Amino acid sequence: MVGRAPGAASRPDARRRAAPRAAEAGGGPASSERAISDDTRTRLRERLDAYMLKKKLRSTAQRRLIVDTFFGGHPHVSIEDLLSEVRGQDKGIGYATVYRTLKLLAESGVASERKFGDGLSRYELADDDHDHHDHLICVSCATITEFEEPRIERLQDLVALRYGFRVTSHRHEMYGVCAACQKKEARAR
Repeated sequence: MVGRAPGAASRPDARRRAAPRAAEAGGGPASSERAISDDTRTRLRERLDAYMLKKKLRSTAQRRLIVDTFFGGHPHVSIEDLLSEVRGQDKGIGYATVYRTLKLLAESGVASERKFGDGLSRYELADDDHDHHDHLICVSCATITEFEEPRIERLQDLVALRYGFRVTSHRHEMYGVCAACQKKEARAR
C-alpha cells in the first residue's frame, strides 16, 4: 500500500494503493480503504474490546467513530488526518479525543505508531507475524510504500541465528527517491 506523509494528504493523489503490499512504480488507483481481511478486522476488534474491558474503559460513540474510521481509512494516518476525516461525520470530536483513541489502539496492540523521520507520528494497523511488512519512504514527495520481501525476512532470521539473538520485533525502512520523482528529476534536467 502506498500513502503519503502528512502535509501531502491535502492533494487529491495523496494516497494510492499498489498491488497487495508490493512496491510498484506509479502506484495504483486512488483508494481510501485498507486491504485487510474480515478475519483480521474481527481479531483486532476483539483484541481492542478485551483490552478496554480489562482497563474498564467505556466504548463511547465518538471513540467507536474514530476506531471505525481508522479501520477503514488510509494506512499511515496522522492524528490530524484522522481528525479531519471524523469531523466530517461529527464536528464535536476534538484533537485530544483522536489522540487518546490512537494511543489506546497502540497500547492495545491494534495499531502501531510509526515515525518516518519527519517528526510526525503516523498510525497503521498492527502487524501479526503473518502480516508483516516493511516501508520505502520517498524523501522527495513523502510517499510511503509498504512491501513484503520473504528473502529479507529469511536473511534477518539467519543473522539473528548467527549471533544467538532472539528477535522480538523489527522495523525495516528504506529512504530514497521513488520512481515517479526520479522521472520528474530526469525531465527537469
